[in-house]
Amino acid sequence: MKTIVKFLSILCVLTGLATTTTNAKDAILVFSKTAGFRHKSIEVGKMSIVKLGQENGFSVDTTENAALFTPENLKKYKAVVFLSTTGDILNAEQQAAFEQYIKKGGGFVGIHAAADTEYEWPWYNQLVGAYFLSHPKQQNAEIEIVDKKHLSTKALPDRWKRYDEWYNYKSIVPGLKILGKLDEKTYEGGKNGDNHPFIWYREFDGGRSFYTGGGHTDESYSDTQFLTHILGGIKYAMGKKK
Repeated sequence: MKTIVKFLSILCVLTGLATTTTNAKDAILVFSKTAGFRHKSIEVGKMSIVKLGQENGFSVDTTENAALFTPENLKKYKAVVFLSTTGDILNAEQQAAFEQYIKKGGGFVGIHAAADTEYEWPWYNQLVGAYFLSHPKQQNAEIEIVDKKHLSTKALPDRWKRYDEWYNYKSIVPGLKILGKLDEKTYEGGKNGDNHPFIWYREFDGGRSFYTGGGHTDESYSDTQFLTHILGGIKYAMGKKK
């Protein structure tokens, strides 16, 4: 057994892929490569999503190796999570593979800095829904949940009070299905006005896309409400109804 574990550890180092040990038939890929600012919370975020998978019947692979973005590898996954990715993280061939994956019905989940990613890739702007513009200091704020029928918001309060880093956005894609809006009257530094989208989803280019602006802090990934929220987003991206 020790030999097997050692072999798997070496394999993970060589491939850049860490995998859970569940035998679930459904699987997702958590991608957390950064070419800009790196969030410290990525590490606890990965562990928390792995635990969500173990508790909810799907396996979770984690990687920062963009070379795994090939048609052959991506087809193993029901959804791909961009966990606080930043900057230019995929080359042209990898981008084409990911576009093909979505067009064949794949799912995408963007968490927090997924919006601070791939500014020169117009298709990605459409997929993620908006780009990062700026943020004020971390502080308490309230999110107005405007649609509680979605898997990601049905368990949330009408006014979701949290401490986090609150993004302002640019290049906001028309037609997003908004689930939650930041109430700029409840904090300092908002730049999007009365209609400040913060949680949204859409069907796009044959697949499904979900984004949440939360998740900067380590504490987010031990917050039951936040974890339930991202679990619902993952389930939606995987094509599940409940």
